[in-house]
Amino acid sequence: MDRTLLLNTTFEPISVLSWKKAITLLFLGKVEVLREYEREIRGVTISIRQPAVIRLLRLVRSNHANVKFSRKNIFLRDDYTCQYCGKRFDPKGLTCDHIVPKSRGGITEWTNIVTSCIRCNLRKGDKLPDEVEMYSRKKPSRPNGFYMLMLHVGIKVFPEYWKDYLFLRD
Repeated sequence: MDRTLLLNTTFEPISVLSWKKAITLLFLGKVEVLREYEREIRGVTISIRQPAVIRLLRLVRSNHANVKFSRKNIFLRDDYTCQYCGKRFDPKGLTCDHIVPKSRGGITEWTNIVTSCIRCNLRKGDKLPDEVEMYSRKKPSRPNGFYMLMLHVGIKVFPEYWKDYLFLRD
């Protein structure tokens, strides 16, 4: 793994860095190393183990708590997978479906919207899940900002070294 988890002073995950950037921050005295990989980074006069988790020594304000509500972020949260049939699609083949339809009083928010393929969305229509026996595979929720960052970066499986520092939800 060539990535390093960056934590705020409060131990909140805020970013993922390359090992080179992590070493630069370490030598500038801006971070402390909490966990290391087995791999060694060797220079001419020094040899250190590659940082797996580092923590900033000064607090940095983070806006990860507020994930923008958008079609793209809904698709990312649901991994471009229809929550009814379970198939993966390109964004062109997907829509956003209100679990409780707007015509039935449903609101447009993270907990009432799921990714759906066009076929399943047409089949469900403006009915409640119980009426058509179509249920979402995962309960929709507001995603964690750091989790969304990981999806944007392309990390779906976190290294074992990071597990103690992440707030993972299923």
